[in-house]
Amino acid sequence: MLDRPAEAQADCPLCPRLVAFRGRNQNAEPGWFNGAVPSFGPADARLLIVGLAPGLRGANRTGRPFTGDYAGDLLYASLLAFGWARGSYGARPDDGLALVDCMITNAVRCVPPENKPTPAEITTCRRFLAGRIANLPRLSAILALGRIAHDSTLEALGARKSAFPFRHGAQHQAGDGVRLFDSYHCSRYNTNTGRLTNEMFAAVFEAIKTHLG
Repeated sequence: MLDRPAEAQADCPLCPRLVAFRGRNQNAEPGWFNGAVPSFGPADARLLIVGLAPGLRGANRTGRPFTGDYAGDLLYASLLAFGWARGSYGARPDDGLALVDCMITNAVRCVPPENKPTPAEITTCRRFLAGRIANLPRLSAILALGRIAHDSTLEALGARKSAFPFRHGAQHQAGDGVRLFDSYHCSRYNTNTGRLTNEMFAAVFEAIKTHLG
């Protein structure tokens, strides 16, 4: 394991705007997690899934990535279908769901106002994404959900963004032994508008499965 921080402390102080927003949420909903959401999955995972940031009423509430919002419904159903999860997804952190050979994290660990982190916040939080990548010794594939996750992952890998443009379904040999897969984010907006269909999302997981063997 390399000496890089893979997880932020729950009360991470690095981004003033996010700290202030977190404080307002703590006052409004003291029973919610309201902190920097840790990654979820086994430390020897070969697949890392990178999202954008915790959802206000999803991971920010539950403390587990993609748990409690629509995007999690599709993501965890897909992981169960392809064997990267076992158990039953109940949209809560105590549902007993376990990931298999897969870890989920976010490019930004704290919930941003209107789900829109600033470029400075993305850059500041990248130290944890880089640490997360460095601390997965068997990592072979990364799935980036959306352009921001894609760009931040490339930066964390030390790769040039211009050399690996984001495109749904694309594959990039962007790191030493690590292949980056792109998908549109599995948000309600993308699925409701048809930008991302269940079949399109499944095809990306098929490609990752083939890569990992």
